[in-house]
Amino acid sequence: MNKVTFITLVFLIVSSTLGYAQLSDLARVDYTILPAGTSDVEYSRVRGLFNYPVKLKKEGAYLLLGLDYSNIKLDMNDNLSFDREKISDFQILDLNIAYTTPLKNDWRLGVRLTPGFSSNLTANDLSLEDVIISGDVVFIKDKKKDPNADKPWSLILGVSYSGNRGFPFPLPFISYYRKFHEKWSYNFGIPKTNLEYHISEKHRLKLYTELDGFTANLQQGVLIDNSTIAESINMSLLLGGLQYEFHVTSHLQFYARSSYVISSSVNFRDNSRNNIKGLDNTNDLYLRTGLRFKI
Repeated sequence: MNKVTFITLVFLIVSSTLGYAQLSDLARVDYTILPAGTSDVEYSRVRGLFNYPVKLKKEGAYLLLGLDYSNIKLDMNDNLSFDREKISDFQILDLNIAYTTPLKNDWRLGVRLTPGFSSNLTANDLSLEDVIISGDVVFIKDKKKDPNADKPWSLILGVSYSGNRGFPFPLPFISYYRKFHEKWSYNFGIPKTNLEYHISEKHRLKLYTELDGFTANLQQGVLIDNSTIAESINMSLLLGGLQYEFHVTSHLQFYARSSYVISSSVNFRDNSRNNIKGLDNTNDLYLRTGLRFKI
């Protein structure tokens, strides 16, 4: 098996197994912005990542290693009663370690551990409070290429936890995919659901809903309203929108999405993760564009 064929096989397995775009991408860079509008906060994010597969001795078993970096900017209203400089810039770096192996009856196990840090780095060094741990355990049955299947489909069931997704508690991971027409497919589940129209081989449109956000440590704390020290900040979003994809080549894809913010919250938290102050977060528009290199 040559190197290109091997990498292609691994990414097909891992992307199906773990279901997360960042793990099925060999490399990706994107830019996201939530314009402030009439709210107190404008949010922007630059993100870059890469992944590489490693074949293991066990038949059908693979290890995937990667890095995922984000720089987040928060532009705050001048009238807020705290030091805006301390919460204007955040750095997030995750190490992706994923493992997948076949099971009985056409099922496959996928496990991912993602240690990293998420912080404003005002102390110029890292501490244990900056460390974020994420992880997933999923089981998959993939019949997308099964000639005996009436329609291509796949099912993924499991649990997902992400310390910096903006929802810092375990979530069920459910993903049911089915291509029910030559030009139509859907994926129903948590944390993402979408309906996709295949305009042509190069152009696609996708209606989707998904969860987004982040959580970051505030080094040295931030004094809020001259009375309480905030130790972290959390942003949680529920989005619905439209994504356009242009497949430049079979491996390179450009995408752009425009979303409506269905629900959002931006909260300062104390060291027990209790919300102590919320910000006006009436942003309605969420925009993202990027390039993705896939095998």
